[in-house]
Amino acid sequence: MDYRYAEFDPRLADLKWLLAKLRAIFEHLLLQTDGDVEEALRWLERIGKRHRLLSADFTIDDFKKYLEQEKVVRATPRGDLRLTHKGERGLRTSSLDAIFSNLRRDASGDHRVAAEGVGLERLPETRAYSFGDPVSLIATNETLANAIRRGGVDAITIEEEDLQVYETEHNSSCATVLMIDVSHSMILYGEDRITPAKKVALALTELITTQYPKDALNVVLFGDEAWEVPLDQIPYCGVGPFHTNTRAGLVLAREILRTKKQANRQIFMITDGKPSALTERGGEIYKNPFGLDRRVVNKTLEEADACRRLGIPITTFMLTEDPYLVDFVETFTRTNRGRAYYASPDRLGSFVFVDYIKNRRRRTR
Repeated sequence: MDYRYAEFDPRLADLKWLLAKLRAIFEHLLLQTDGDVEEALRWLERIGKRHRLLSADFTIDDFKKYLEQEKVVRATPRGDLRLTHKGERGLRTSSLDAIFSNLRRDASGDHRVAAEGVGLERLPETRAYSFGDPVSLIATNETLANAIRRGGVDAITIEEEDLQVYETEHNSSCATVLMIDVSHSMILYGEDRITPAKKVALALTELITTQYPKDALNVVLFGDEAWEVPLDQIPYCGVGPFHTNTRAGLVLAREILRTKKQANRQIFMITDGKPSALTERGGEIYKNPFGLDRRVVNKTLEEADACRRLGIPITTFMLTEDPYLVDFVETFTRTNRGRAYYASPDRLGSFVFVDYIKNRRRRTR
């Protein structure tokens, strides 16, 4: 093998490091500014100067040129910058990479199932043949080795006891609705909870579209009301002056899942607040932000039970540990027979992805 050596250029290495650092900060700021490139660049300039990432040798204008050359952003006819499709894909990819890097450091990320059996995807492990196993799964090398150990190499004969077959894994398709709370409390008291939630949605989008193409993902936002957003609009979603109409989000999620043909259906709900709003029969919104209103709570629990009867589990990711809310979430989870996690925003992605990958994988004997 031939090796070629070149003189190490520290300036080029420093530039690559700087560009990677600035781009990571820029992408985070994009989510915080709901996809506003110009505002994100203004914040980046302040941060870059404060921490000496930007200087006379490399200015914010140089970084803008880099983004345009890489086709991450483009200038509109009005002269301002907007994300390109490549830029949106970069956000999804970086979100997925960030979450899986956390999973690799987190022991809870490994949820392999011990049971093995017949399915669709062949595994490297083998086991003894059982009546009904497909002939296409016979492990030739292992079967011959068994026959030789039993009868020797002079006259090789294969008996049923020699047969080994590959283990297989059955990965059922899954339809997931990710519900994201966009009520005002998601940014209350200076704590940003909406940005991690959007990163999870972006990463799920990239994971499903690239690795599980038969799966389906829909994103529902819920505040005073609930509405679905296209996957490519996730970076541009933001929090509003809303209450928390959890029931409306569940109703919409359930209706979306009714139309899906996937074998498994599930709802992920990311929220930090108690349900405080309810859509009345006439369409008006009943709101009560004080305490846990029994009308609102009971209607929300009824919807959790309706999802249970349809075989739709709800996994709740609660971004707070308020005792009143913990009691509600525990009642909600028992009613649906689902799951609940209490996560800090910096660990939200790992929890969501552990649960998604665990629940979509099925091994049957």
